[in-house]
Amino acid sequence: MAQILLLTRALTPSNAVLPGLELLSHHIKVMSPEPTALITAPEVDVILIDGRTDLPAVRSLCRLMETTGNTSPIILITTEGGLAAVTHEWGLTDVLLVDASPAEIEVRIRLATTSKAVTAQTDVEIRAGELHIDEATYTAKLRGRALDLTFKEFELLKFLAQHPGRVFSRDQLLSEVWGFDYFGGTRTVDVHVRRLRAKLGPENENLIGTVRNVGYRYVTSPVTDSESHEVLV
Repeated sequence: MAQILLLTRALTPSNAVLPGLELLSHHIKVMSPEPTALITAPEVDVILIDGRTDLPAVRSLCRLMETTGNTSPIILITTEGGLAAVTHEWGLTDVLLVDASPAEIEVRIRLATTSKAVTAQTDVEIRAGELHIDEATYTAKLRGRALDLTFKEFELLKFLAQHPGRVFSRDQLLSEVWGFDYFGGTRTVDVHVRRLRAKLGPENENLIGTVRNVGYRYVTSPVTDSESHEVLV
């Protein structure tokens, strides 16, 4: 039996959101998808989101849940017409149609919870040269020294370190780290890179390289003369 959190603004009972769910023996808690409620939401095995209407709001909700550190699998409940709007940027584990049978709902919940268990057992530490990042505790250490980073600084450093040597434009970083719903400009990326370099220290600031007129990359080896087009800004 899984512990399930159903996020919906519907005034009707949960069996109207996903009728087949009521025929299963899982424990279901229903909450309104308000930001304050998400922070105090109990830890559950699976989160179901009612996406039958107002998909833009649901997309924003998914992005918000990502920033609050949610680790539970997220399954979207939507209509067949709503499938066209769903992309991988939503951070969903799976999608269910509102008329899904109890058997289909059961297997998707089982697969989602199994995936969560496997993920929890894997190594969540990212290593890039002498930089160690622990996603589970949101900590980053460079040569054993803990870095005092804000959430976005941590996310930016983590993303770059996950792709050492690869160059990302400011637009790409803004999309990947801040999300499509962020309305700020690319200057935000420059500001955070500058702050990151300051916290890395003068001897390590070149770990984040600038490729002129292109973007930024994480550098795991010293810059050579052939790479002299890389400068700090």
